[in-house]
Amino acid sequence: MIKKHVKLLLLAAVFLAPSVNADVTLKDDSEIIGKWKLYAEAAKLDGEKKSLITEWEFKPGGVLKTTATDTRGRTNEMVIDLKYSIENGDIKKQASPGREKYESCNVVEKDSSGMVLKCLYLYYFLTKL
Repeated sequence: MIKKHVKLLLLAAVFLAPSVNADVTLKDDSEIIGKWKLYAEAAKLDGEKKSLITEWEFKPGGVLKTTATDTRGRTNEMVIDLKYSIENGDIKKQASPGREKYESCNVVEKDSSGMVLKCLYLYYFLTKL
């Protein structure tokens, strides 16, 4: 009887414990303004990471300047300006230039030197420059 209660308590503790990777709620864009190195992406938070050579610069006024370097050398460097905003604590960014389609990215982790975003299909791993 006691073993059954202990098992139930342990099971309840697992489901009721706060998540280790609780989302970070942004108040406004001042928390992300500046240059960030996007160094990897992954389908899962703890999954295999694909290395990237990309820089994101969040500018005041809702402009996200992306600079990507092609490692295969076909296009060298590509620079694109996208629109972004902070809505309900998340980053809402333009999916592609010239289109008004947006994707919402949750900030999974953030500190003074790094940030992890969960966008529609991928996790993005960034370090502050």
